Amino acid sequence: MARTIAKDYDDKRVHILTRAAAVFAEQGIARASMSEIAKDCGISKANIYHYYESKNALLFDILDTYLSALRDRVLSLPLRDIPANERLKRVIAEVLLAYEGMDNEHKIQTEGIPLLDKHQQETLRGYQRDMVKLMGDILKETAPSAFFANSEVLKSTVMSVFGMLNWFYMWNSEADSQARRDYASLVATLTLDGVNGLENRRRV
Repeated sequence: MARTIAKDYDDKRVHILTRAAAVFAEQGIARASMSEIAKDCGISKANIYHYYESKNALLFDILDTYLSALRDRVLSLPLRDIPANERLKRVIAEVLLAYEGMDNEHKIQTEGIPLLDKHQQETLRGYQRDMVKLMGDILKETAPSAFFANSEVLKSTVMSVFGMLNWFYMWNSEADSQARRDYASLVATLTLDGVNGLENRRRV
């Protein structure tokens, strides 16, 4: 007979994901144990295995839940019929706003993804690629077509933008929404002016 699912199953799952992300971020994924995570969640070790059969299954659900929600939030922005420069500003701002309150989930990506199996890694990196592609497609519209003819130049520019956003996450994690919007505007201005500046230098 199949085990019935408790009415509060989803709420408990979210609680486990949130607390486990905090434990992983604080202790490191390799060092953290399921026993410690269960204790931090206020449940028994047996109970946590009711939700996740292994630490890797738990890790994947944390990252899959976080990255898929981030990807969906950014890609669902209403950007049609908006100039490319303004679209870039909106996407950058939305990424920073989505980072708010998700420090632990964001922090464990670098260590966590390589620990998962290849299929899971591909799923998670697919979410990241979707966001990189969106940013790249917009950036291509902000400069003359020849500027990003070299795909490596475009990739480097996109990753530099995400690098600036990740810097803000690392050093200003407690920033409120307005501070995030202000910094997003700064990043967009630096990026757009930088692209135009480099293009002007090429013409000299």
